[in-house]
Amino acid sequence: MDGCTVTDLTVHSKRNCLQFGPEQMEALQRTGVSVLLGVGTNIVKIRSGSFGYGTDTRHNEPVVLLWIYGGRVINQKTNVAVSATWVSLNGYDDALVMEVVEPATLCAFFFDTYLDNSDEELILSVVRI
Repeated sequence: MDGCTVTDLTVHSKRNCLQFGPEQMEALQRTGVSVLLGVGTNIVKIRSGSFGYGTDTRHNEPVVLLWIYGGRVINQKTNVAVSATWVSLNGYDDALVMEVVEPATLCAFFFDTYLDNSDEELILSVVRI
């Protein structure tokens, strides 16, 4: 790694956490679009679309945030069984592969600081094998 500069960031579970209270979580679940995930292997990908930050649609990003809760899932990337998890999909080649052990809800959403400058959508595909 000659010629590289490495910077390590330590993220602390309390000092660096933006905590959502019950009201924010309920608002997120009302705002997002949701689907019930059945038991088995589920694959989630961005099929088409993107979100932008202004009127120049040539620079939109295919990115979405996922809140998965209410059941038990194992994300293939972490191999840890959890009852709730956050995931981001970044680009058309990114995929979430998870084993749903107990039915869970997937809630997809996007957040922004100014809603009036964009009006795009993206389509997620959820495939259960």
